[in-house]
Amino acid sequence: MRRKASPFSLVTLGVGTFLLVLAPLLAWYVEPRAAVNPIDIDTTAVYTGTGSVFDVEEVRTVPDQRITITQRVRGNVADSERSGKAAVWDVTTSVDTDKSLPAADPHDALDFTPHRWVNDRRTNRPVHCCGEKPYIQGEAYLKFPFDVQRRDYRWWDNTLGKTVTLRFQGVKKIRGYEGYRFTGTVPATRNGTRLVPGAIVDQPERPQVVAEEWYANHGIELVVDQATGRVLFARTGPRQTLRAPGGKKDAAVLLDSRKIQFTADTQKFAVDQAKKDSGQLRLVGRTLPVGAGVLGFVLAAVGAVLVARGRPRPESSASSASFESSQGPLTL
Repeated sequence: MRRKASPFSLVTLGVGTFLLVLAPLLAWYVEPRAAVNPIDIDTTAVYTGTGSVFDVEEVRTVPDQRITITQRVRGNVADSERSGKAAVWDVTTSVDTDKSLPAADPHDALDFTPHRWVNDRRTNRPVHCCGEKPYIQGEAYLKFPFDVQRRDYRWWDNTLGKTVTLRFQGVKKIRGYEGYRFTGTVPATRNGTRLVPGAIVDQPERPQVVAEEWYANHGIELVVDQATGRVLFARTGPRQTLRAPGGKKDAAVLLDSRKIQFTADTQKFAVDQAKKDSGQLRLVGRTLPVGAGVLGFVLAAVGAVLVARGRPRPESSASSASFESSQGPLTL
């Protein structure tokens, strides 16, 4: 008798073939499109440390002050969607001492800086549109690109107004979670001017002076999640000073701290989010493709064998001969 391929064998072969096609699609098409910067971001990072700050009421630099830096990042969804492929992030950074915290108005802070960063959602590179301010450059700012490499990166320093080269320094664990460590420093660099009373910059005979603003950084340390580029830990050592016009040395210290870093709560939030996001990328980019590929190969092989066994077979010569002999000779 002739056998037909069973529905089960055909379904098995079909499912296996589908999974074999799905596996590379997940790895090469879905995963890259999942690795994009969000447009609806709303996060707050808090840094704390101690250092010297200029007290405008006492008109002098006061040492050993507790310093809090609060950085809030909010995505502008409407502007992001209008841009096509960019994420538009509005960023506010405030620097406070205990005297100005809690502040009903952020403008009462020691320093308050609003700006807008527009980035390519896939590459993390700056996109110069949508009211970007200032003109940001470099490869990384607030976060690194996805799939961070073991190399140096150009990090945008908003206080400096330029990029800083951060060098790869190996790996480091934050709350038990491993990330890539990058470090860098900033030498004393003029970064602007400010109108101040002459007495502040050792020129008491002049009521007001356009003083030079200088900025340096004792040390920047960032620990970054390799898969997502999220900053797990950040430490900075800013020094901001004033000099008289053309002066060769600092006349007043506005802010000076060797170490201001993420609080424990900010570190925990960053690590938890990195685990979640990198896990999702790993699921789509590796776990599911490998699983689909292996299962698809097995099912396709089993289905092919079952289909082959169920195909019609030609009748053998022995069967034909037997049939003829059983009939006997034909007579009229």
